[in-house]
Amino acid sequence: MRLSTVILPIDRWHEEGRRKWRHAEELGFHAAYTYDHLSWRAFRDGPWFGAVPTLTAAAAVTERLRLGTLVTSPNFRHPVTLAKDLITLDDVSGGRITLGIGAGGNGFDATALGQEAWTPRERADRFGEFVSLLDRLLTEDAVTERGTFYAADEARNIPGCVQRPRLPFAVAATGPRGMRLAARYGQGWVTTGDPKLYEDGTPEQSVAALAGQIEKLSKACVEAGRDVADLDKILLTGFTPDRNRPLESVDAFVDFAGRHRELGFTEIVVHWPIPDSDFAADQAVFESIATEALARLG
Repeated sequence: MRLSTVILPIDRWHEEGRRKWRHAEELGFHAAYTYDHLSWRAFRDGPWFGAVPTLTAAAAVTERLRLGTLVTSPNFRHPVTLAKDLITLDDVSGGRITLGIGAGGNGFDATALGQEAWTPRERADRFGEFVSLLDRLLTEDAVTERGTFYAADEARNIPGCVQRPRLPFAVAATGPRGMRLAARYGQGWVTTGDPKLYEDGTPEQSVAALAGQIEKLSKACVEAGRDVADLDKILLTGFTPDRNRPLESVDAFVDFAGRHRELGFTEIVVHWPIPDSDFAADQAVFESIATEALARLG
């Protein structure tokens, strides 16, 4: 079991941002991720910085910490330009980047470029094409491809990633098409749980739903000729019925992490505390969890 954190890109770098990313490494987190949005929910009217520049800056002030997105989506990205950014990030960080990637949704990102929000079917169609083209762009020196939604014309990506054959993908998915993408292209799989349970569900129902998701992932891996054990299974917390209760104490987190480790999860991701938000938590308790919880899990 590994423990990681998400640091939302809401702080000016030279005021608080740099300190948080450095401190994440000092606390011993496996990875620190950030959201790749143009704006997000209750934070829309406040500071919100870009994911790629933030991760580049974080790479420059850390040495061991893995870095990445949870998650990038096609909402406002194109595989050709994203591939160039990712290769650069992987180089600057010395091979410490993980790309969390998902299909996107109907939030602010979906219409910020002036387009109509895509239907669920179109999101799934675009996601499949996006991931497959991005895989090629990160593993081949030159790529030409014509798809329904995305194209590349002799796109050059030399020298490629530091990590070989490319940096790892952690594919966010709950439906069958996304699971198949995770099984085919992913080195990891990401979930936030079952969104239908967030308001009125119980922790027990959430555990059962997550067990069902892992079962679907296992079937997709069998169909793809892969062993599901080869994929990291990453739970981004804060969106299950437990909400922020696992961060109330070290004991609460150990209980939560233990139940989810039994399901097969290999990485738990917690949000860096943000006062007066859905991610509010006691900073001292959060830091105790970071430094003590995994040892308590055994």
